[in-house]
Formats: sequence, C-alpha cells, structure tokens
Amino acid sequence: MPVLSRRFSLVDAGAAAAVVLAIGGVVWSPKLSGAVARATGGLQPVTVFVDVRNVPVADPAALIAGAKEQGKVAIVIRNQPHGSVAVDDVIPLQRQLAAVFADGKVVTAPDPNQKQLGNLDARFVLKGEGRKGAGGVVFGNQTLKIGAPIELEGREFRINGSVSGLQLGHS
Repeated sequence: MPVLSRRFSLVDAGAAAAVVLAIGGVVWSPKLSGAVARATGGLQPVTVFVDVRNVPVADPAALIAGAKEQGKVAIVIRNQPHGSVAVDDVIPLQRQLAAVFADGKVVTAPDPNQKQLGNLDARFVLKGEGRKGAGGVVFGNQTLKIGAPIELEGREFRINGSVSGLQLGHS
C-alpha cells in the first residue's frame, strides 16, 4: 500500500487564511456583536431627547399627534440609517420672548405669535437600547452626545433635530 505524503502548498495556506478571516468577520460583525451584547446584558435601556426647532408645518399639533399615534420613528445619525425606535412622548415646546427694560431688568413671556406662525417646536422622547462607550452613549452603532444632529422620519414627516439629553438605564 502506497504511503501518501501530505505537503501544504501556498494554495492551502491561502484557503486557511480565508477561513480564519471569514470566522473573524462573523465574530466581529456589528449585528452579531449587538446580539452578543444583548445576550450578555451589555445593552441597557436608553432614553434620547431630540429637540426640533422652527420647522415650518401647516398643523404642528396634528404632526405631534401623528407621531405619538405611530409610536415609532426611523432615525438617521450622521447620514447613516439606524432602524426605528419607539416614541415615548412628544412634548410641544413654548418659545419665549425676552424684553430688556431701561433699568436693566429682563422679562420673559410666552411668544403670542407661535400659534399663528405654524412652526414646530417640540421635544421627541425616544426609547431604545444602547450601551455606555468610551466617548458617550452608543445608540444605533453610533456614539451620541448632546448636540449631535439627528434626523427623524415618520410616515408623514422627515425632520432634523439635535440631541438635547441622554439617559442610560432605567428612569
């Protein structure tokens, strides 16, 4: 019976390297790392507050009611879509006018023209899952900080806002 001698060639080494790279790609993929983080308890509830200011809308109250009714919005962070998150609440914001008197006193009052102008000023309270990263809260595979621009998209709207608050954990 002939003895078969086994030698490894350059092609065998290339195939082994391809297998190792494929396994590494699966282990370090963002979707799998999110699943691993979820299974190990690395993900926590995150509340994100997004302020939307001076968006021209014919009926701001109807848009707010529609967003609450829909219950979720698609988010875009730094021009990258990141799926949809739950809308916990939409809070209308009241604009304030400031008046300075001759004696140096400053008085503020609600803007009486806000209802007639039809501009949307609201705070969207979004709930999702994220984790604490080195540079802030990682939400939708992006690090979010206060002031970061974010785009919200519903069935009938697409609006830009900025992150005004972040809460990590139960609150």
